Amino acid sequence: MDHYIGIDIGGTKTAVLLITENGEVLERTQFATYTGKGGWQKTVDGIKELARQLIEKQPVKSVGISCGGPLDSKKGLILSPPNLPGWDNVPITDIFTGEFGVPAYLENDANAGALAEWKFGAGKGHDNVIFLTFGTGLGAGIIVNGKLLSGTNDYGGEVGHIRLDDDGPIGYHKRGSFEGFCSGTGLAQMMAFELLCLSEEIGKEAMLEKYKTPGDVTGRDVVEWAKSGDELALKVVEKSGTYLGKGLSVLIDIINPELIIVGSMGVRLGDMLFDPARKVIAGEAVPGAAEVCEIVPASLGEAIGDYAALCVAMHDYK
Repeated sequence: MDHYIGIDIGGTKTAVLLITENGEVLERTQFATYTGKGGWQKTVDGIKELARQLIEKQPVKSVGISCGGPLDSKKGLILSPPNLPGWDNVPITDIFTGEFGVPAYLENDANAGALAEWKFGAGKGHDNVIFLTFGTGLGAGIIVNGKLLSGTNDYGGEVGHIRLDDDGPIGYHKRGSFEGFCSGTGLAQMMAFELLCLSEEIGKEAMLEKYKTPGDVTGRDVVEWAKSGDELALKVVEKSGTYLGKGLSVLIDIINPELIIVGSMGVRLGDMLFDPARKVIAGEAVPGAAEVCEIVPASLGEAIGDYAALCVAMHDYK
């Protein structure tokens, strides 16, 4: 059985694991991602030390690295991700190949998450799958005919940048974008607007008896309030679901997927989010394509980063 080193580099924490081809995690360690001056070098040194300890116990076939973009997976470069300040043109795959003498591969976290759900999660057994992160932002990984869609220079799948309306919450630095309407940050923005309107109607003190100051609202707050039956939060979730349907209709018409998997907020909100999306899709998407496409929540939960790194290491999706 083949063994692999998986590395999941995030803005707050980095995980290093030894994992089998079947997805069994044999060892896993994580540490805080270093930030500030020299952060990338300190983080890479930390990864090297942990990976070296694992490889001494068990030889591995390759190394897989999942990291937020932008990046160049072909050249193995991390290209200044917004959540990793100072990580400018870091030749991450060359570093680990040189250190350990095995191939190292790199993918952005949305693509890697798509691979994980496709190989081990909700997308298993399907050839045409779209995965949406729907977390703090909106990233996507797209599998077409059993292969990952990367595009010319790794910008394939950046669906969050699509503008769905002339006005609306801001995401991807664009007002009214897909990410603006369909992300935790977007949910917070829409709820803040509703609370501002409410405070003008009933007064700030009365509003604060039930809610937070608009600027302090988070996506998690919106989810919790919606689950408790709060009318304003349900209104926001329905609006987000409606725009989710608009965005997915475009993707369904272009990609003709069998399955759309939605992570994070999709897992937490489920049909509260999906039902309004399905109504829009029924009226907007090509009927034949809409009929064969199912929308489901992601299934791997907190383990998705581990499976994502394994899928990158296995590198059989290219």
